[in-house]
Amino acid sequence: MSESIQDIINKCLKGDRASQEKLYREYAGKMWVVCRRYARDTEQAKDILQEGFVVIFEKIHQFKGKGSFEGWMRRIFINLALAEYRKKKLFFFDSNELPLQHDELDDEVFEDDDIQLTGAELLELIASLPTQYRMVFNLYAIEEMSHKEIANMLGISEGTSKSNLFRAREWLRKKIAEKSQFKYRSKERTLKM
Repeated sequence: MSESIQDIINKCLKGDRASQEKLYREYAGKMWVVCRRYARDTEQAKDILQEGFVVIFEKIHQFKGKGSFEGWMRRIFINLALAEYRKKKLFFFDSNELPLQHDELDDEVFEDDDIQLTGAELLELIASLPTQYRMVFNLYAIEEMSHKEIANMLGISEGTSKSNLFRAREWLRKKIAEKSQFKYRSKERTLKM
């Protein structure tokens, strides 16, 4: 991009449509990844992406240049995704509501060097997490928020945040193990043919 981001922002402040389009083209891909991580499916992610850019263009005057512009945008998209879940009054499980079954997980699978996931496969696994787990996992592992911040943001206790993170990790481990076993079995079948 030959034009500086600050120049584009300044033109967006004046309502310049061409600059809004430049801003969209520059950041849509990165914000799509954020939307996809929080959305339950691609349709919801598209809605969040569209709504997010509308909000950005309406509130661009609120960006004061403290921190990165991309970080400011990311926060808007995350807040929109979380607002969607608050509207639907999703429930978060308390730490002792769901029994964990550790015996279902094979820890040795994760020491195997054959486990390889693409970024798209990992994103797909994260997107398939149950909602309450996905929200906490994304906020903690990707956005690097503390359990206290997550609890405040989602209206849950810190203990529930910790529990949901633990359960998300266990769920992901199990799914990765299943995916790895499927790939291994597919590879074996191919070799036998």
